[in-house]
Amino acid sequence: MRERDVIIAGAGPGGAALAARLAALGLADRTLVLDRARFPRTKPCGGGLTGHAVEAMAAVGLTLDVDHTPAPEAEVRYGAFARRVRLARPVAIVRREEYDASLVAQVRARGVEVREGEGVTGFAVDGAGVTVTTPRASYRARVLVGADGAGSLVRKRVRPRDATPIRLFRGEIPAPPAWRDRRDMVYDFSLMAEGVRGYLWLFPVPGGRLNVGLMHYPATKISGAALTAHLARGLARHGVELDPDTVRGWPAWGYTPSAPVAAPHLLTLGDAAGIDALTGEGIAVAMEHALVAAEVIVDGLGRGDLGFTGYRRALRRATVGRELNLDRWLARLLYGGRRWRTWLSLVLFDADVLELYAARVAGGLVLADQKPRLWRALVRHIFRLPARRRQLAQALEWTVV
Repeated sequence: MRERDVIIAGAGPGGAALAARLAALGLADRTLVLDRARFPRTKPCGGGLTGHAVEAMAAVGLTLDVDHTPAPEAEVRYGAFARRVRLARPVAIVRREEYDASLVAQVRARGVEVREGEGVTGFAVDGAGVTVTTPRASYRARVLVGADGAGSLVRKRVRPRDATPIRLFRGEIPAPPAWRDRRDMVYDFSLMAEGVRGYLWLFPVPGGRLNVGLMHYPATKISGAALTAHLARGLARHGVELDPDTVRGWPAWGYTPSAPVAAPHLLTLGDAAGIDALTGEGIAVAMEHALVAAEVIVDGLGRGDLGFTGYRRALRRATVGRELNLDRWLARLLYGGRRWRTWLSLVLFDADVLELYAARVAGGLVLADQKPRLWRALVRHIFRLPARRRQLAQALEWTVV
């Protein structure tokens, strides 16, 4: 039976970032990464690398070496209303097929073994470590990390009960003529008037294509078929035709600071630990989780204490945890209640709120440190709410069908 200090289940951005960081800390030959897929592989995702993702990549020594589309602007829409914001640093839009394969290659170049086509099918924890089984072999490790997405077996052991997940649907299509030269990201909230609790996106990707999708927060129950139909109808208003058969959906859970993310000899990160409930962002979150997890793992190995009782607190106190907790609260306001028009009108019509989010997306700004500005925006909103609600209703007149 082959032995390692750390086995990472999942070779996506979170697993790759953790492996790269552990290699930099001297554990390259004591780390094994297992993934059931063979790279490049299809992965449903918006593919946007925000400033935080770029910063996290640099922190773990990974580079962006695949074709990508820089998006220097974002447009936020609701019916006839549109507001554009300039980003201090463009978001890099990638195709996850090429991006994830590049990360795997970079991890291998650092001396970490990555076994493709060999996913974790089971594991057993005892007082000394974990026995991990795959369709090919059994392995022994002191630590098993679940970086294998929303369906992670490690997550199911650490957190056996889950709430209703966020739903995401994504397709990639040839860009229509009107979209071929566009380099901006579009976030459209118009479908909230029809019951969707989230937004529709259109992102330019390399090769003259569009990455399109829809995020739905679980405040209301809507079937996958109905959400796909919402996506197609919303895109049609942008002059984009979608074949519903090309759409893939997947569940995701938002980060909850009080929920368990570890157990003795077990850790989770990325989608397995919880994504951004407000935006659905996962790439930056996973890599930032990996930075925290690496320090916790190395410290635990050094002290011989692998209970990981402090990991949840470490995540919560890190910048990524503080940001996720703020977005969890904002998502419940914007998507989770009956007063969504009140909060959506704040997001759309307060220029300072959008500028704050633009600065955060570009990187370098921590929204959780901007609470005075957010409170000032809320006070302004209280006085301007009646006018903003009217403006919201007027913006939608041409949209609802």
